[in-house]
Amino acid sequence: MAPLLKNTFTITFYFTFLSSLSHLCHGVFYEELSEAISMKRMEKTTRLHFFFHDIHSGKTPSAIKIAGTSDPSLFGDTYMMDNALTEGQEASTKVVGKAQGMYAFAAQKEAALLMVVNYEFTQGDFNGSSISVLGRNPVMVDVREMPIVGGSGRFRFATGYALAHTVWFDPKTGDAIVEYNVYVKHY
Repeated sequence: MAPLLKNTFTITFYFTFLSSLSHLCHGVFYEELSEAISMKRMEKTTRLHFFFHDIHSGKTPSAIKIAGTSDPSLFGDTYMMDNALTEGQEASTKVVGKAQGMYAFAAQKEAALLMVVNYEFTQGDFNGSSISVLGRNPVMVDVREMPIVGGSGRFRFATGYALAHTVWFDPKTGDAIVEYNVYVKHY
């Protein structure tokens, strides 16, 4: 009986020892960073101002319907977009980025969109950086507020909000130009 007990303890010891070595060799799932590292960064707030061109008409629309019904309320209609962001209201002004993502009519009794979009910037200090918006956009309200839920590049760890105001809308085509004032907190 004693040799069996000794062998059991030996096997248990080696199993436990090898398991702990395996943990050390295969990396770490998470790691807590020292506050000293994060304190070196200074939080900034950046204001961005641009115009979003949502074009459904013409030979090369920037937004297309990818799902939905023929219901006149538009509830459930979903659009994919790759819209230009410009410095000025006119499409001929300097392009500063793209709005890429989708929006869907998410309310049955009003025109309210669910926005899932990345604003990718292609000019200036923020070239190659983006912010992500995920929120409700009640389009009949003059100024709508949507949350910024993240970002990349210079906007890594971004939070903040975007204020949207429709400056032009064509009810026949669905084309629209929307002015954005965005306030982003980032490091």
